[in-house]
Amino acid sequence: MSTVGTQAAMGYVADPAMVERARALLAEHPVVDGHNDLPWALREQVGYDLDRRDVAADQSGLLHTDLPRLRAGGVGAQFWSVYVPSALAGDAAVSATLEQIDCVRALVERYAGDLRLARTADEVDAARAEGRIASLLGAEGGHSIACSLATLRGLYELGVRYMTLTHNDNVPWADSATDEPVAHGLTAFGEEVVREMNRLGMLVDLSHVSADTMRDALRVSRAPVIFSHSSSRAVCDHPRNIPDDVLERLPANGGVAMATFVPKFVLPEAIAWTRAADEHVCAQGLDPLASTPEAEEARRAYEAAHPRPVATVATVADHLDHMREVAGIDHLGLGGDYDGTPFLPAGLEDVSGYPNLIAELLGRGWSEPDLAKLTWQNALRVLRDAEAVARDLRATERPSIMRIEDSTAAPDPVR
Repeated sequence: MSTVGTQAAMGYVADPAMVERARALLAEHPVVDGHNDLPWALREQVGYDLDRRDVAADQSGLLHTDLPRLRAGGVGAQFWSVYVPSALAGDAAVSATLEQIDCVRALVERYAGDLRLARTADEVDAARAEGRIASLLGAEGGHSIACSLATLRGLYELGVRYMTLTHNDNVPWADSATDEPVAHGLTAFGEEVVREMNRLGMLVDLSHVSADTMRDALRVSRAPVIFSHSSSRAVCDHPRNIPDDVLERLPANGGVAMATFVPKFVLPEAIAWTRAADEHVCAQGLDPLASTPEAEEARRAYEAAHPRPVATVATVADHLDHMREVAGIDHLGLGGDYDGTPFLPAGLEDVSGYPNLIAELLGRGWSEPDLAKLTWQNALRVLRDAEAVARDLRATERPSIMRIEDSTAAPDPVR
């Protein structure tokens, strides 16, 4: 089936004239995508054996991401997530994060004609000038530093340029959006993590964290923050999304909220469907979070009787319309979460779909200068601003030596 045929079957057909306008815009102002989980998908599928999953060729049906589709989607810079699950802790989490970093480095080396490792905004611009896709690193979850500021600095030296403070579970110093509150935001050590990230020039990523953690981080951070893959809670009431009061604070901070595409984060009906499907699996005496054959079969049976709701490009555009109204156009970006979710909206099924989203926004009256901010300019500004803050802070502050076990007794850490 053609792409148009697939989209029609799912209730979405792009306007060809608008898509052509979108492609022309993306040729000048490509997408800086905030979050892509290709490295973890490569670990899970082929144990990082790139000979077995050559992303220079079309990997449709296996991955959301490959080089031809990145080019077709107008992606000019990609934050590759060096995610590891929060079930890993301590040295195991650190080692797995290093393996993820190694995977991205291997991709960049193998596909040097298409990818370039980028650590700064200038290096992103240089990659763009060379016709290569800038490849940046983002660590997804504070468990990756094992409560060690020295480890945080080590990840920075390896090229990591953002860290999501939590993943789905709390860390000892910050609450997650999808766990029970313990710290009710950031602890004293968590605040020190944010300050040290500012000093380094590593972006503080507030996707996945609780609303209280978002508010604490905005209070503490001296540099702009990002949300690498989060949408609007007012449009879709999911804890992974951003409340309006937090979006309202972004202009003062200078940060950027990068809207994501995960259906259960953008479509209210998908939340209700997921809840009902989980209840069905539980009724069979099974764990809905388990990936056992029995649980998967129970979920498939439920889906056969109750088709899964389908988000579309318009669903994501609704979030962007609202986020622009609340935070302003200077504080928006895009973070698809490709290869990190099994389901995606119609028209955004893989990384080649960005022209469809830009076409939808053009049809809603978004100007080309505003769309250039959304796709490229805002993310680059935040990188540059964080680098400038770090230059100033490094001139006056020494690396923090706070330990988490000492943090309650050391409100004024030695610098």
